[in-house]
Formats: sequence, structure tokens, C-alpha cells
Amino acid sequence: MSVVGTSTAPDGQEVRAPVEQDPADAIDPDQLPDGLVVADEHGRVVRFNAAAARITAVSQADALGRPLEKALPLEDLEGRRWWQLTDPYGGLAIRVRQPERNLLLPGGREVLVAARYVRDEPLGPLHRLVVTLRDTEARRRTERSHAELIATVAHELRSPLTSVKGFTATLLAKWERFTDEQKRLMLETVDADADRVTRLIAELLDISRIDSGRLEVRRQPVDTAAAVGRHIQAHVASGQPADRFLLRVEHPLPALWADPDKVDQVLSNLLENAVRHGAGTVTIDVTPAPSPREGEETGTSVTVSDEGPGIPEESMNRVFTRFWRGSKRGGTGLGLYIVKGIVEAHGGTITVGRAPGGGAQFRFTLPVSAPAYLA
Repeated sequence: MSVVGTSTAPDGQEVRAPVEQDPADAIDPDQLPDGLVVADEHGRVVRFNAAAARITAVSQADALGRPLEKALPLEDLEGRRWWQLTDPYGGLAIRVRQPERNLLLPGGREVLVAARYVRDEPLGPLHRLVVTLRDTEARRRTERSHAELIATVAHELRSPLTSVKGFTATLLAKWERFTDEQKRLMLETVDADADRVTRLIAELLDISRIDSGRLEVRRQPVDTAAAVGRHIQAHVASGQPADRFLLRVEHPLPALWADPDKVDQVLSNLLENAVRHGAGTVTIDVTPAPSPREGEETGTSVTVSDEGPGIPEESMNRVFTRFWRGSKRGGTGLGLYIVKGIVEAHGGTITVGRAPGGGAQFRFTLPVSAPAYLA
């Protein structure tokens, strides 16, 4: 096989000359990720690659040489036979392709099918029909994920909004019947539920930005140890005993440039998980660490460990996926997915494992990076 290369003649004119191509560079159709089926001018299958055999559950030996409608008996979603309906060999000669669409294999399995009509000359008879097949399972997984997200959000929104609506309607209708203390209690509940809705909306926006690669990081100097200390104080103020937390900081720490709001979001999520789902002492270690980013020597590592039951070994690889909630239900199951997205947006890494005390241990490492105006 040869391809055309170019060179320049003495008079400056470009000359196109054939360049030999190594036959070993030709693509083997069996290496293609999508199914490929080719029928000749008589409608008989002359190519049926390995992916097509896998998708259709028809062997290459059984498909080759057979009429296309026999080797690949497709139907549309209304049960009509696809090749009879489209009539690629006897239909309009101006057609050059069939756009991708869902069709059914025998047994009802859906596949994505597209076709290309190859003619030796415009409006001439069909010389070759090239068909591509793609499994719909990846698309179905995405659709299921979106459906789960919608269902989760609807469920999480319903509870606080019902509470807000109920209390406000009650207050408006019977304001004079309640004491000031009762009014205050109901308004505090409404305020807390409004905060819950706000957090959920923020999570959804974060997921949208993470999935689209648009999560912005505004780097500023961050005192990681001080940030951890603030979160510990917040837990103590909300009723947790102070001796439940152990903060260990190894000095000197490198000067870290990160998004302080997003670092707070990561710390808040990890400490809340340790407090809510773990047991015993929650230990937070802040240490220098090798940078996860090439070209930088140091970074900052934060390790959050508890002494609870830990995470089952078989669940370790699912912790950072959407909707993972572990053995205890509650929450949206989106927090750790967002945490991973934030850490990776900083160029960092996050891992999960078993703590020395037997509980869960999360460790994230951020590169020292540079100010936003120098990045």
C-alpha cells in the first residue's frame, strides 16, 4: 500500500510523490473497538470483525458469505425488519449513509447501528455496504446514572422543602397562637432546611463542573493546619467532645497554594464522615509529602483516620463513585465523589485504606503549586 507525500521541485512547484507505507501499519479490523460488517455488491457479508461477533453473538465463520439480512437480522423498535425497510441495494441511489440509531438484535438486545453506502460513481449501483455496530451498555450505564442522580436529588429535596412549606404555612395561618419560643424553634428549623437545600444545589453544581472538566481552582495561600483546627472547633461547638479529635502537624510544612474554599469542602466532608460513620478517636495528620505533580518536590498531605469498623475490602474501589454510602444510609452519596474531583482539580491524589486502629483512613496530597496569577 502507498500514500502520497510531497516534495518541492527546483522551480518551487510542489510535487506529490507516492510514499511507501509499511503493510504492518495497516489496521486489523479485529482490533477495532466497534463492530464492523461489510457486504459486497450482491449483499453478502465479506467482513465481520471480532467486535461484531461479540456484540451479535454470531461467529465470523457463520456470518461470512451469508446474505446481510440473514447474518445481521436487525429490527427497528416497532418490530419492522430493518434491511427490508431501508432497502440499501434497491432504494434511492442518492443515499450515502444511514445515521446511527437504536435497532434490535434477535432476542431484543439493543445495538447502535450506522451504515455507509459506497458507490463507484455518484448515483451508481451500490458497490459496498459498510455497517458499524456499537453496544448500548455504556450509554445505558450513563442514563442509569443520570436517572439515579435525579431520583436522589428529588428525594433529598422533598424532605426539607416539605418541612419549610409546612412550618411557613403554619406560621402564616396561626401566627398569634404560638409563643415567641415556638416561633423561634420553627424558624430555626426552616433556616436549617434551607441550608440543606443550598448544600444540595452546591453539590449538583460541583458535579456538573467536575463531569465537564470546568471546576475552577482559585489558588491562594492556605494554612492547612489552621483549616483543620477550625473544623475540629466547629465539631466541638456542635456537641462533640474535644478529646475525640487528635491533630498532629509535622513542621515545617511547605507553602501551599490552593483554593481555600474547596480545601475547606474536602476537610469538612472527610471529618464529617469520620465523626458520623466512624468511632473512637479521629486522628488528623498534616505532613509534608512528595508532590504528586511532576516537576515539584514537595506537597502537603492530610490523613484522616478513625477507629470505627472501617470500609469493607470489597467496597474500597467504589468509595469515590457516585451514590456510595457504605453500610449506613443517609446523605446523597455524592460527597466523596466531589472530594475526589476537587483534589484532582488541584493536581493532587486521594486514597482510602484501613487505619492502624482498624477504621477508615483517607489521605489526600496536594502539590504546593503557585499563585493563580502565576499558574
